[in-house]
Amino acid sequence: MLKIIYIVFIFYFPFQSLFANEYFLTLRNDKVNLRQGPSFEYPIKLFYKKKFLPVLIQDKFENFRKIRDHENNTGWIHITQLSKKKAAITIDDDQLIFNKSSIYSKPFAILKKGRLCKVHKCKDEWCKISVGKYKGWVKKDILWGLL
Repeated sequence: MLKIIYIVFIFYFPFQSLFANEYFLTLRNDKVNLRQGPSFEYPIKLFYKKKFLPVLIQDKFENFRKIRDHENNTGWIHITQLSKKKAAITIDDDQLIFNKSSIYSKPFAILKKGRLCKVHKCKDEWCKISVGKYKGWVKKDILWGLL
């Protein structure tokens, strides 16, 4: 029995620590280049044209960060193009924005899939967001990004 516990620890914890280093940041500018490698000599893979777009940081090399976006595109971005501002993208279609952090409060807007939201604060299962002229609460599980 003790051997089984040792085997579980040996194989489980190294893999758990690999994913513990992932964290979210957002894009600092309206125009950001996603490169194929961690240097300015690598070719540009994609152009991002959306400020505050959340990206998942997966690795780092010198001043470059390997990122993954909400569409599973991966590549490298220079650290000066990243910010700690809180933002998220809706991952489900036709989601309601509520007045308060409860499904029993009044809904007043509908969010489509892929809508960029600025996150003001989160508590338990809810986040207070703003989208354009609307400000309200949504369920945290419909958001992908820095919460």
